[in-house]
Amino acid sequence: MKKFAVGCGGIAVLLLLVVGMGGCRSYNGLVRLSQDTDAKWAQVQNQYQRRNDLIDNLVKTVAGAANFEKSTLTEVTSARASVGQVKIDKNEVPTDPAKLQEFERAQGQLSSALSRLMVVVERYPELKANANFRDLQAELAGTENRIAVERMRFNESVQSYNTSVRSFPTVLMASIFNYHPKPYFQAVPGAETPPKVNFDFGKPPTSAPAK
Repeated sequence: MKKFAVGCGGIAVLLLLVVGMGGCRSYNGLVRLSQDTDAKWAQVQNQYQRRNDLIDNLVKTVAGAANFEKSTLTEVTSARASVGQVKIDKNEVPTDPAKLQEFERAQGQLSSALSRLMVVVERYPELKANANFRDLQAELAGTENRIAVERMRFNESVQSYNTSVRSFPTVLMASIFNYHPKPYFQAVPGAETPPKVNFDFGKPPTSAPAK
């Protein structure tokens, strides 16, 4: 009987060790996945900041054109200022979905204002011939593509993290150490296609048909 009790005690200790090791793996996995989402978020922020800087330089270049529509420039600068008013940590994924939606909405308004600016530029040949403007335009087009890529990578990282947080037995460790699901960018119509900011200025405008 004594031997049986010792044997049962050994099995209990072994089970505790197995459970403990599994819990450690679950916790370490959560930490790794959470850190990956923060890293992907930082990359998203880097690209948005790059776009913000390029837009500032673009606006300054456009403002130098004679008689350029001031209302269009004001719209872009106001939208850019609204982006800066959204207080969000650039190195850590926001835990509040509403805060991420606010950030995304402000960036979307800036994209719309920028697209309208590019349409108006079509009426200013001196700007279309400006080498600095053309370089900025090309950089913006590339940045828009990188933003789309980084947003996709961020969403994929958050999806992996959220799946782990909600899965057994990791959900137990997540509850103990306050790891909660994180919000991600929502798909909107046309989101898979970056805003077009690159026009073919080498192509002559289509002339109206002769009457």
